[in-house]
Amino acid sequence: MNGKERILKALAIQQPDRVPLYIHGINEAPIIGIGRHLTDGLPAPRQFHEMTDGEKMKLVDTLFLIHEAFGVDGITTFEIGHESELDDKHVMDDWGITYRRSPHGLPVAKGHPVKDAADLDRYAAPEPDRAHLLLLDLARDRFKGNAALFWLMRGVFVRSWRLMGMENYMIKLYQDPLLVERVAEMVTRYNLKQLDMLADAGLDVLVVEDDIANTKALLISPAHFRRYVNPYNRRLVDRAHALGVRVVRHSDGNLWPILDTLIASGYDGLNPLEPQAGMDLGKVKDACGDRICLLGNIDCMHLLPEGTPAEVDAAVRQAIDAAAAGGGYILCSSNSLHPGVNPENCIAMFQAAKTYGRYE
Repeated sequence: MNGKERILKALAIQQPDRVPLYIHGINEAPIIGIGRHLTDGLPAPRQFHEMTDGEKMKLVDTLFLIHEAFGVDGITTFEIGHESELDDKHVMDDWGITYRRSPHGLPVAKGHPVKDAADLDRYAAPEPDRAHLLLLDLARDRFKGNAALFWLMRGVFVRSWRLMGMENYMIKLYQDPLLVERVAEMVTRYNLKQLDMLADAGLDVLVVEDDIANTKALLISPAHFRRYVNPYNRRLVDRAHALGVRVVRHSDGNLWPILDTLIASGYDGLNPLEPQAGMDLGKVKDACGDRICLLGNIDCMHLLPEGTPAEVDAAVRQAIDAAAAGGGYILCSSNSLHPGVNPENCIAMFQAAKTYGRYE
């Protein structure tokens, strides 16, 4: 089987030839650290925006090379070119949201253009731009159907609070729920339009990235989630399935309070199953492994940064023992391969997936 076939088989909760291997997200530093085992001429580790055009193309090529060399079965893609630089520390996306750059990973939303109903009345949402799908196009042309193409799409909760501000969003849930619904509808219309573009471009798997929990509990109540978040994201699931695209729900944190709601919404997969948040892989497999594919759970908070390759090897074997039986498990980390991970541990994870993941 090739990587695409392996991923789609697992998402259908069926058993491929081996447990699929996937990288949900990876930052510049680990691409360079892993890539040094495979190619020469890599730049010193720094953020993408600090690189020359030639260095950027080398980084993307190295990202693809890592997937090829280690047999990673799916390739994650996302928007490129949707942000404009304000100064050396801040960028603004095409929604008008301002972000402060961080040396530790993704920029942090700091400026929110829709504080109230009057702001929304004046606000004009962007239209999806086909040019922003460049990374998906490059991956499609490189892998030619041999790896599953994933796309990270911000769900309605994350996009809404970034537009409104987190604290303001939570206040408006009580003081102005109609505003919350209007913003959610606006975000969903955009996402549905972009989804049509993605399907036309050859997308295999949509990842609805919508972090809704911390390690202890949901960020909003389950009732608010079921009213103001889930119905909008569920429209993406239904539309994707109509287009022949599989859908994975991504959220860090403790998802036990809404696990049944997510499964009933028709998602094909659940990621990243954060172990520090009580998402014990064996317990989740027992609870719902026959209804939804599980992706993740290899600890990227402590194990991949601070552990040894031998400890990573043991953790991969344990995860496969806990979740792989009967299919429906895709091995990846408990979030991204961020700047703090040890590249040698990432390689150990890739290699252990092949060592222990083959089905008899």
